[in-house]
Amino acid sequence: MSMPLESVPFSELLRRPAETAERLSRTRAVRLRRRDAADLVLMSADRADAEGEVVDLTARLLASVARRDPALVREALPTVLPWVRFLPPGDVEQMAGEFIATAEAAAAVGNTAAMSQLLTEWRHTAEIHADPDLHRVLAGPSSGDFGPVARPADE
Repeated sequence: MSMPLESVPFSELLRRPAETAERLSRTRAVRLRRRDAADLVLMSADRADAEGEVVDLTARLLASVARRDPALVREALPTVLPWVRFLPPGDVEQMAGEFIATAEAAAAVGNTAAMSQLLTEWRHTAEIHADPDLHRVLAGPSSGDFGPVARPADE
């Protein structure tokens, strides 16, 4: 599923829409690079529907298997996501449980954004555990309240 996408400037779609769309006959999707915003992906509706169906089925199948044998998911995680090896055993248990519940919920609503967010959060947690100096600083006592946090700039 992670085959590289053909990449073109967004302006190519504007200048030559038919030729840009024709690229979809040779590749899974086309990445439209934009200078001042996130890139977009152009994909045929049939392909998007098919991939969505596969993701939905996979999430529901995984949730079903995990409910019957949660140990199987815990055992497979370090193979599928090698960074899981940096997590303490209790965190692996917690991640497996959250992963299963989130996969099931994401499949139910047809949106995998929550799965992506969960994986990003746990990967960052593993990065902290992998760096002893960073872990010591973040796990150590704090010197109290650090005051108000500035509102992020509009994106």
